Amino acid sequence: MSIKAEKQDIIKNFQIHEKDAGSSQVQIALLTDRISCLTEHFKTHKKDVHSLYGLQALSNQRKKLLKYLERKNPEAYKTVVEQLKLRH
Repeated sequence: MSIKAEKQDIIKNFQIHEKDAGSSQVQIALLTDRISCLTEHFKTHKKDVHSLYGLQALSNQRKKLLKYLERKNPEAYKTVVEQLKLRH
């Protein structure tokens, strides 16, 4: 599966309406996918410090979006956390 097709699949699963591509839910899902790809990258490239900074930035951005979504729409927050299996 290509990266573009994978991204479209994620957007399709988390979008609120047909033309939604930038809601908080979609952004969180896309960031989670990128974070998991970088986590896999670090299993083989342990000394890649530059990418580690990028991973930290992505993680912080996702944390901000999750806090925003929890404040604005608690039901959507619970749904996203359950679907992405983020918090235990």
